[in-house]
Amino acid sequence: MRLQDRVVVVTGSAGGIGQGLVSALLDDGAKVVMTDLDQGRLDVTAADLDPGGQRTLCVGGDLSSGKDIASIVDAAAGAFGRIDGLVNNAGAIVMDTAFDAKVDDWSMQLNVNVTAAFAMAQAVGRQMRENGGGSIVNVASNCGKDGYDNMAAYNASKAGVISLTRSLAREWAPVNINVNAVCPGGVDTPMLAAVADWLEPHIGVESGEILGGMNVTQLGRKIQPIEVGRVVAFLLSDHATIIRGQSISIDGGDTAY
Repeated sequence: MRLQDRVVVVTGSAGGIGQGLVSALLDDGAKVVMTDLDQGRLDVTAADLDPGGQRTLCVGGDLSSGKDIASIVDAAAGAFGRIDGLVNNAGAIVMDTAFDAKVDDWSMQLNVNVTAAFAMAQAVGRQMRENGGGSIVNVASNCGKDGYDNMAAYNASKAGVISLTRSLAREWAPVNINVNAVCPGGVDTPMLAAVADWLEPHIGVESGEILGGMNVTQLGRKIQPIEVGRVVAFLLSDHATIIRGQSISIDGGDTAY
């Protein structure tokens, strides 16, 4: 087990990709601090993945709050003694055309997807620096590389995560903190289904048909959340020491770089 007894904080871990992340990390031997805005769903997910509650800790919190972020970090360090890894997975999307998008929605998506990721990385990174280092993986998206219609803010925010990843990797290498990102696409999650639901009245195609067309071309299916988790688990491990500052496409070949 590559992550045996390592302590990893995962944001946005109540469902979707977050649930797959936690499952894969537990499979690889990690202890996982799960955090999400939805405490109820968080507790249910943790009970499902770790029935005995021996290897998970649930800490609800709003990542737009510096106080909540500090509480998450303190709880993790208090329960397990240290933090070895962070997965910045929490994210938000509001579909709209670029002509109609509201500035408030734009700001919210950048705050959740980029600013909160930086704030978490900074808080956890300080803890890691004190304890000899660690690894951070940011969940970006192939949207940050290719961009898609009707989600300009989301595209821009994920491009920001990619840039943030490069910056932190360079600056924090001297204190032994490795930073990478993954760029999923076509993952079978409620967020993807919600995108299809929004598109239905706008393009005149039934949402189920739209969702069916969102399969990864080369695989003929959608990526499962745990498959994303397995790549992230590898990037958090010592086996990925020579991979630094990268934003790796894990979309089944749909993105060319």
